[in-house]
Amino acid sequence: MRKAFLFIFMSWIGPGGLIAELKLDSEPDNPVQAYAVKRLQQSFLRHSGWPDTRIRFEIHAELTEESYQTRIQRNEGLEIVISSGCSTGLLYGALDLIEQLKLNPDTVQTVKKSARFPFRAIKFNLPFMSYRRGNALALHEATCRDLKFWEAYLDMMADNRFNSLTLWSLHPFHLMIRNEKYPEACELTDAELAEWQMFWRSLFAMAQERGIDTYVVNWNIIVSPAFARHHKVAEYSIDWSYIGEGDRSEIIGDYMRTTVTQLLDTYPNLTGLGVSLGERMGGMTPKEREQWVLDVFVDGIQAASRPARFIHRLPFSADKGSGGSSSVSTEQMTRQAIESIDLPGPIITEAKFNWSHGHSTPKLIKVHGGKLGDTYWNPPPENYAIHWMIRNEDFFALRWCEPDFIRKHIQLNGADYVGGYYIGSECYIPAADYITVPERRTGYAFERQWLFYMVWGRLLYDSELTDDVFIRACQERFGAHGETLFTALTHGSKMPLRLASFFNATWDFTLYCEGFMSNQAKSNPERLITVNELIKKTPLEPDYLSIKEFVDLQSAGKPVPEGRMDPLRLAEASFTDGSRALSMLEPVLRDPAIKDPLALELVDAKAWAHLSIYFAEKLRSAVALHRYRKHQEAEQGEIAVAALKRALLQWELLVATTESSHRDMPLAHIHTYKHQGEDTRSFHWKRLLPAVKRELNQVVREVNK
Repeated sequence: MRKAFLFIFMSWIGPGGLIAELKLDSEPDNPVQAYAVKRLQQSFLRHSGWPDTRIRFEIHAELTEESYQTRIQRNEGLEIVISSGCSTGLLYGALDLIEQLKLNPDTVQTVKKSARFPFRAIKFNLPFMSYRRGNALALHEATCRDLKFWEAYLDMMADNRFNSLTLWSLHPFHLMIRNEKYPEACELTDAELAEWQMFWRSLFAMAQERGIDTYVVNWNIIVSPAFARHHKVAEYSIDWSYIGEGDRSEIIGDYMRTTVTQLLDTYPNLTGLGVSLGERMGGMTPKEREQWVLDVFVDGIQAASRPARFIHRLPFSADKGSGGSSSVSTEQMTRQAIESIDLPGPIITEAKFNWSHGHSTPKLIKVHGGKLGDTYWNPPPENYAIHWMIRNEDFFALRWCEPDFIRKHIQLNGADYVGGYYIGSECYIPAADYITVPERRTGYAFERQWLFYMVWGRLLYDSELTDDVFIRACQERFGAHGETLFTALTHGSKMPLRLASFFNATWDFTLYCEGFMSNQAKSNPERLITVNELIKKTPLEPDYLSIKEFVDLQSAGKPVPEGRMDPLRLAEASFTDGSRALSMLEPVLRDPAIKDPLALELVDAKAWAHLSIYFAEKLRSAVALHRYRKHQEAEQGEIAVAALKRALLQWELLVATTESSHRDMPLAHIHTYKHQGEDTRSFHWKRLLPAVKRELNQVVREVNK
């Protein structure tokens, strides 16, 4: 055991003039412990009801990484020993203690916790040479250059026990270094580069202070625009074109290899790098893609003066295309290649869970490209672990919280070969709040989704946490109405999960749940998902019956197989959740004493409730309309029309609910892509109202003809 030995003393005059004392023992020159001490001091000053308290940090080698335990003694004051196998565990113990002391200093308890997964990451797409272009991403540039934003974001990550920040860009390296061999790749002046480097160093250092590892992930055979222009190679990099064949010129490989090495030597606090075996690797076989990564990235990392970790994303394509495919032979080849890599482990091997729509069924149905066999974990790997990427392209504007979904996900997918999870989006950057109307805006975008981050992060650390933890957090923010908000939001937050499980989408823009939109819905310019699209779909969730399957069973007089969910039962479940949420919310929202920010949170919960009922009525209409078309039953046509009329009412209520809180926002899903840029169209539910009405009129005409 190695005891910490820096002694810090604070005193505070509390209620009635009583002096409370805080004594802290921690290790000198340890940035994580220093941050933990700072957080304890801040909390002590805010909560003067604490008794005299002494807190001591201890490192115990026999304790596991990021675990912690506390010992409590009550004599004349409060003496607490926080122990862990590492400083990050001590930080988590301190944050746990702060939560307990905020509730009641007299009820602080002995706690023993350990991390469920060693890797708990956020995927954060940068606006600097971003994966896509358009105002929805570019508007975040100033915020993402502001270290105050990152301080707040990293505080949130630490509070929620996220321990890895992955930063994604097509090619950010010319904003980080001037390659000594290829200085022409960076067009920044020395002063500009120095400013950028101060930014990156500060960001990585702040992350390290909070026990957070940092990774930069890029899309491979893409170079800086200046390098492309100068050498007339990979010229698709000039306008950030990321899909298609990659330029395998020898100079590109050398530029990237030397860039990787110099980057790691320049930023000692950067934990590692990652690559994507897709995008600008079209025209290459899976083996050629893998060899390029080994020759460039792995060799570049190994040449650095220090060790670094490596994120190896699973291949997106089993052929020479970039659109997505899978095969057992590609899995076998990739596993052999990963097992040959000699880098600090375990290597972080990442797979997109259910492609770009991880908030769907918690069952693994597919990854980017198709089904995933058991090649990567049978037999169990030794130098790598699987990490699930839970992409979210389905809801940004509405707050979300459904902890039971996360618990089920971990239960089904948390095998020993799984090292952890990422959560994040490709189409949304949680920096500037461009969703809330300006007069009601109060902070950063990620702060709107504070519960989303809390339930994901805390459950990835401790999947045994109960809802009481999240309810208390809501009550701490919003008082007596906190539990109502939490319960109503969890009811409504099932809606996007159900729609994604039914609709069976693939890449990013094939589904946007909160907008009830898909770029596959070609029948209307607004891309509203109509009853016709619902009728055509084979659900992602294997237990869901499609509308066609269900109507065929009805027509044959056969029962629904045991364990299967038919569309009408799914509709009833969605309707029930929406109705329950509304019944809770309506009396609270009528209270004139309700103010922002609680009012904004309640509005989002109500919006989900209306969307839940809208989805229910669309399913009911789709079933009836398909029966009408199949058997020409007039009664079914009337049922289809009546359900769509009720759906229209819910959409009108949705528009009315959100009109004074949510502004028209740029949305990547509906960009009109052009060669030299993108024409950004905006989203609000009111913009889809014409399509909702048009769909009703079309079905009325069909039934009445």
